[in-house]
Amino acid sequence: MHHTLQNQANFFRLSSLLLGSKRLSLIVCFGFIFFVSPVLASDSHSGQDSSGSESEFNPVTTILHHVLDNHDWHLFDLPGHDGHDHPVSIPLPIILYSEGQFDLFMSSAFEHGHAQVNKGDRVYALDEHGHILDLAGHSVLDFSITKNVASMLVAVLLLLLIFMSGAKSYEGVHGRPVGIAKVVEPLVLFVRDDIAIPNIGHNYKRYMPYLLTAFFFIWINNLLGLIPSGANFTGNISVTATLAVFTLLITNFSGTKTYWGHIFTPHVPLWLYPIMIPVEMVGIVAKPIALMIRLFANITAGHIIILSLVSLIFVFKSLLIAPVSLVFVLFISCIELLVAALQAYVFTLLSALFIGLALEEPHLEAHH
Repeated sequence: MHHTLQNQANFFRLSSLLLGSKRLSLIVCFGFIFFVSPVLASDSHSGQDSSGSESEFNPVTTILHHVLDNHDWHLFDLPGHDGHDHPVSIPLPIILYSEGQFDLFMSSAFEHGHAQVNKGDRVYALDEHGHILDLAGHSVLDFSITKNVASMLVAVLLLLLIFMSGAKSYEGVHGRPVGIAKVVEPLVLFVRDDIAIPNIGHNYKRYMPYLLTAFFFIWINNLLGLIPSGANFTGNISVTATLAVFTLLITNFSGTKTYWGHIFTPHVPLWLYPIMIPVEMVGIVAKPIALMIRLFANITAGHIIILSLVSLIFVFKSLLIAPVSLVFVLFISCIELLVAALQAYVFTLLSALFIGLALEEPHLEAHH
């Protein structure tokens, strides 16, 4: 309990450092509002059907469009002279494997789902969910660089620049952090002193590379997702599942005899073994599933809430609702800045806790 309270106190001190001044947080949040509002507004007046009459704004379609993955990086829509909106986006590479060969082209060839791409006897098209299909009936394996993959590559590039430049600063004459290293070093020490050591113990050094990678990778991607038109990378269930699988593998491959003894020979009467052993086996899988769902649900919920609040303006079509909606968006946006760091902290803390439980020694068991 003491370690838990100390960790929470240290984390909230770290959070205040990450958020910086209140003025900076307000600038970021207001910038987020004024960037998101035009995007939703451009989607809202795409409400003209083929007959030229105005159709009702559908917030569900708009929100899903911003939350789900795409084959291009949509930025905004521009109203055209023909009365229709024209999307402005960054095309991304399409890499498909079908009938024993690869087909490479840019996503702009689909013209946002309005065109087909012919590659010999293969005809590719986008379905209503954004998946690529071969209209000729061939099976297709999609290795494309989607919006989430592109966002991940940007995050990896940022992490390399931050840590390589930070490490280079220690090569100077004084051997002390300068520049970006002054920001990175307290975070590294926080992960080591308040997450790894209290939960893992004296063997913490073996697991520091993974814990640091998980913390900074999740945190940077969470922040990138808050940028207008950013990708909902850590709100993708496959991404959080992959991170959870890494924790699962590291935990179980590090397990001691005591750890596996608790699972296959629990301290209960023998007649309860048929019940307790399956329960313990389920617990092995349940812990990473909890990691996966917690990160996915919290990040996705934040995006959906912000976009839903802004959508209220276009649903009610009244400026009277705009001030109330934007105040709530400002409040949630400020909270999301904290949640971005909080979820990285929780994932790293629980991963360290699970690893520490797997490293339990017999004398600790006797002490308890």
